[in-house]
Amino acid sequence: MKPMRFVPKDAHVPFMRWRNPAIALSALGIVASVVLFLVMGLNFGIDFRGGTLVEVRTEGPADIEGMRNALNELDLGEVSLQEFGQDTDVLIRIQRQDGDEEAQQAAVQIVRGVLDNEFGPVDYRRIEFVGPQVSDELIEKGIMAVLIALGAMLVYIWLRFEWQFSLGAVIALLHDVILTIGLFSLTQLDFGLPIVAALLTIVGYSMNDTVVIYDRVRENLRKYKKLPLVDLLDKSLNDTLSRTIITSGTTLLALFALYFFGGEVIAGFTLAMIWGVIIGTYSSVFVAAPLLLYLRPGRRVFDKEGDKADDGGEDASADATP
Repeated sequence: MKPMRFVPKDAHVPFMRWRNPAIALSALGIVASVVLFLVMGLNFGIDFRGGTLVEVRTEGPADIEGMRNALNELDLGEVSLQEFGQDTDVLIRIQRQDGDEEAQQAAVQIVRGVLDNEFGPVDYRRIEFVGPQVSDELIEKGIMAVLIALGAMLVYIWLRFEWQFSLGAVIALLHDVILTIGLFSLTQLDFGLPIVAALLTIVGYSMNDTVVIYDRVRENLRKYKKLPLVDLLDKSLNDTLSRTIITSGTTLLALFALYFFGGEVIAGFTLAMIWGVIIGTYSSVFVAAPLLLYLRPGRRVFDKEGDKADDGGEDASADATP
């Protein structure tokens, strides 16, 4: 598949030469993200702050942009609209208003008045109030979902490889999650359930990238017993470099298309995904792999076939070792 190979087969990019600046940059990013989160916090969306959900159906195709512009002029705080199902169905989320239930009902009446006058007739199929208790529960379950995903990844890598690989992979995943939260603290973009879904997707994507690299590291640990670990990691990263570029590049192409042409509703989710793919690829190369230098995984003989590979690898690595 030569047309699909973006780097030479015998590439020798010195990734490990840049490990110290990369780790320092990651540490700085983590500290900055934590400080931003503590100082600025997150701009929680209606899912986490509470508010009102209004499901409407229009006679003809809904004018989403017209509705959004009209409702944003009402000074009700955040009002988001999402088309779902048929092109006549719209889900409207209204930020929780200051005051009791009467304040929430008054906001709904204002919205209904605008919709009836400018876009009527409108069928109001569902009106629900999301209270603080529900939003607190969603925050708790969102955090639990991310922690369970990280824990499951830890166990999976531990069983498939060794504990050193497992610890390195989970540290890289935490790195990705913390930097993504830092991005949303800095930009103050709406942080809702779709962003939690993006975080879980980022965890899976980053782990997949890391497992591919770790698989090659384990294979080379069997094959090149005398090759210094720094050189072995460089070789493993170069062996998988073409795959890394193709996977990240094609994913980013789709995500950029969604970001620029997908509309306002999924813009936050798509931005989180773009950032996650970039930072996940970076962490697989410059965080997960270099951590093995400090965790020092053992070089085990796995089977007789591995022994034969090891013998050839020792001869081959002897010439390659400086």
